[in-house]
Amino acid sequence: MRAEKNKKKKKTWLRVTGIVLLLLIIGIGVYAYSVYSSLTTAVETMHHPVDRKSDKRTEEVSLQEKEPFSVLLLGVDQRKGDKGRSDTMIVLSMNPKLNSVKMLSIPRDTRTEIVGKGTEDKINHAYAFGNEEMAMNTVENFLDIPIDYFVKINMEGFEDIVDAVGGITVNNDLDFSQGGYHFPKGQVTLNGKKALAFTRMRHEDPRGDFGRQLRQREIIQGVLREGASLSSLTKYQSIFTALGNNVRTNLTFDQMMDIQKNYRSVAGNVQQMTIKGGGTKINGIYYYIVPQEEKQRIQSELKTQLDIK
Repeated sequence: MRAEKNKKKKKTWLRVTGIVLLLLIIGIGVYAYSVYSSLTTAVETMHHPVDRKSDKRTEEVSLQEKEPFSVLLLGVDQRKGDKGRSDTMIVLSMNPKLNSVKMLSIPRDTRTEIVGKGTEDKINHAYAFGNEEMAMNTVENFLDIPIDYFVKINMEGFEDIVDAVGGITVNNDLDFSQGGYHFPKGQVTLNGKKALAFTRMRHEDPRGDFGRQLRQREIIQGVLREGASLSSLTKYQSIFTALGNNVRTNLTFDQMMDIQKNYRSVAGNVQQMTIKGGGTKINGIYYYIVPQEEKQRIQSELKTQLDIK
């Protein structure tokens, strides 16, 4: 009798365990589908193809073959009725064989040829003159490397992205106040509004635009860290909504998946590059002038990173 009772108990527990496991599998499946559905919707909204072909590549880069590639990050102050200028221009060059990412911030006042406009001007004006295509062509010409993809972030909405990941922590190397907030030296936790103020300060920094670039990179890396954390899984809907509203890119969904699969390891080795030059006024307008030798040094380093001869 006791043996029969034990058998019944075991069967009951097996049934209960089986039902619980089934419910968990269904729940995980529904959750995974919901995540996938939200992601594909966001990517479709973000996708913005550009009508250009780089004359510095004979063949399109293959992400499936893990070939090195470059991305131009454009941070645009886009307000109502104004397309804005790309106040932030960062070039990322990724090489999985070298297991590294080179991150180069281009000072927005850099004087260079605006490709397609036929004039020399501040490099950040290229976007205002001819959108992403002209910005990509101008940066490509300035650095003498192919620019394969772009990611444009609306800085006005960047605070939504920071809030969506639950805020970020950055390392601040300068005590300053901006936009009604005080930022002490050391580790600082930021919400969206504070992050925007943190990136916009320039005039109080003795390094000028270079200090601002450092803070922008801190913000970007902070968002990437939080976005990749396990805690972000519960916030996926708000994250995807914020990205869909504020990010545009010519990368397709499949290309993003290839990058995630084949280039994930390089994200842990980001090497920052800086451009050395000097400021001067031409016809009463301030420009940042990069000497030819410095341009060649930067170009050579990036060509090595992208495995270009």
